[in-house]
This record gives sequence, structure tokens and C-alpha cells, in this order.
Amino acid sequence: MRPGLPAVAQRERSVVLKDRAGKPLRPQLVEASDSSLLISFDATLGVDGRRAVGALVALLDGHPFDGFVDLSPAALSVLVRFDPVRQDHDGVAAHVTALLQRLQEAPVRTPRRITIPVEYGGAAGPDLEDVARMTGLTPEEVIARHAAGTYEVLFLGFSPGFAYLGGLDRALHCPRLESPRPAVPAGSVGIAGGQTAVYPSATPGGWRLIGRTSLSLFDPGGRPMTLLERGDEVHFEPRT
Repeated sequence: MRPGLPAVAQRERSVVLKDRAGKPLRPQLVEASDSSLLISFDATLGVDGRRAVGALVALLDGHPFDGFVDLSPAALSVLVRFDPVRQDHDGVAAHVTALLQRLQEAPVRTPRRITIPVEYGGAAGPDLEDVARMTGLTPEEVIARHAAGTYEVLFLGFSPGFAYLGGLDRALHCPRLESPRPAVPAGSVGIAGGQTAVYPSATPGGWRLIGRTSLSLFDPGGRPMTLLERGDEVHFEPRT
């Protein structure tokens, strides 16, 4: 924090709900800044927490409050921004709490199935050999396991159109590079931890690159601008 700036009081509120199976959901509402409220779901909830985030986003989209600015969903949280001149934390928290009680009413979005063609290895995937050594697999086995997966878009972040994909085979989990590359080519397919992703544009990055696609994932002039959206189902298809 810079000297002279007042600390933001991060007051928390807890709401007790139940999912479709009767399992308790306890989202936390935290005052993240003077103009935002963070709603977080328990990380142990896994898919239930992700569905709760999607349901809350749908409800907020359909029922915005006075002073609503925008929202940013992540894997297990939603950051809601508002105009502090027209609204305060208590008002936003009350609105969100009322919507949380209606999660079961939210429309269920049918995930789109997106297939991404990938050229694996070689200049397109300079880290494929290293991933194979780290996992004890052959490069061909790494490719086969990666291409066999069904991935879910957890959220978008880092750069426009960059989608974090969950569902990576545990045998392929690898740490990030110790030193990020100053430039990663657009379309590069990478692995980091338990996730995989495609770089929509040329940016610095520390994910281990195993392939590349010619498919465009971000078009600032397009409607929508991003190929992938939260909740989409993604498959990779090897190309030679």
C-alpha cells in the first residue's frame, strides 16, 4: 500500500445455501474495494462451486441493481463492480444475497463444444520433450493424453481471450517455467499446473508449450470478440 492511502476495510458476510443435492454452499461476500464486492465459493466444492458462479452471473445479468457497472467471474468467485455514488456495499450485498437464494432458478447454459486443431511438438511445441521427461511419458503419449481430454473453460483472464481450461489429465500436470518467455507466439497451447490454455495473442508467458493452433481466439472487431466463453467444452484435435 502506498503511504498516505487509507486501508480498505474488508468486511465479510457469509450466506448459507444448499445446492441441488442438498449440500451446503457458503459463499463469502467480501468488500474488495470501495466500489466492488467479491463473492467467493468454497474451493472444495469443485464443479458445484463453478455452477454456482455461472448461476449467479446469469442472475446478475438478468437482474442488475441500481449503480451496477460490471462483473468479472473467475473459477469460484465473482467480482461485482458498482458506482459508489449510486450504491454502497450494504445495498449490493443485499441484492446479491437475494439472488443467491434464487440460484436454483437461474437458467442453465448449454455448453458449446469447441474443437481446436493443434500442431504438436517441433517449433510449434518447444516444451513437448521436457513435458515428456517430467511426466515419464513419451512425447506421443503426452500428445495422446492431451488430445483425449474434455476441457471446461473455467474463466477468462490474463489477456483478452485467454481461457483457463480445467480437466487436464493428472499425468500431464507440470509446473510453470522457472523463467517466463518474453514472447509466446499467438496460438501456442500450453500446460501449467493442472490446467491447459491457448495464448490468443503474442504475450510474455511461463506455461510449457506443447503445440500451436492456427485458430483465432480473439478478434477485437468480432461479436463476440472471444472464441471461448466460460462454461464451454473444449477438445483438441492433433494435426500434422
